Amino acid sequence: MSSSSQTRSASWMPAVNLSIVGLVILIMGSPASCMDVLVTQQLNALNGTLVKLSCTFTSCYKMDTSKFTMNWTYQETLNDTDEMFMTYKYRMMALRTMRFGDRVVFAGNLEKNDVSVTISDVQLSDEGIYNCYVRNPPDRQQGHGVISLSVLTELPTPRDSTIAVAIGASVGGILALLILSMVVVKCIRRKQKQEPLSDEQKTDEEGKTDGEGGAEEGTNLLMKPEATKSLKSEIQ
Repeated sequence: MSSSSQTRSASWMPAVNLSIVGLVILIMGSPASCMDVLVTQQLNALNGTLVKLSCTFTSCYKMDTSKFTMNWTYQETLNDTDEMFMTYKYRMMALRTMRFGDRVVFAGNLEKNDVSVTISDVQLSDEGIYNCYVRNPPDRQQGHGVISLSVLTELPTPRDSTIAVAIGASVGGILALLILSMVVVKCIRRKQKQEPLSDEQKTDEEGKTDGEGGAEEGTNLLMKPEATKSLKSEIQ
């Protein structure tokens, strides 16, 4: 039993090894997918103006115009069927549709991986979802960018921040003046305390000091009895 099982396992080992080697070769030989499509997901356009639907892509492989394909489609909602209006296969071609007519123009640059388009004279009926599909073999993954377009009948009123800015500037200016005034007053007071006395001020201060000294001496004489007796003897 043991010998037969060992024989079977030994017979299976080459097949397993071949499978592993084949899987590794398949993985290494298959081209990696690194397609990335860049779009502006939300766009607003004023009725009657021109709008640009920007779509660029990055890929690990240089674009080969003989293999590269691109499609632009429109959907009124996500549940609706795609309506193609621009395609590239060997050459760029705008598809004339009832919705867009000849208002769609290619505005990109294939050498820069830019497949953007413009829609002129935007109508309210142009509002919806725009899909940008890109395929760049040997990249296996198809790139897909989605743009949601809203059509406005008038521009939104800008928020008037002039008044708020003026009030803020006024308050800030007043506070700055108050702080500056306080600093100036404090500096002046400190300077006055540190200034030396003038000659007149010194004389006044000395006179005050002498007067205070004489008054103290007179008070001391009045309080001492010996000084009183000497004064009486001198008078006699």
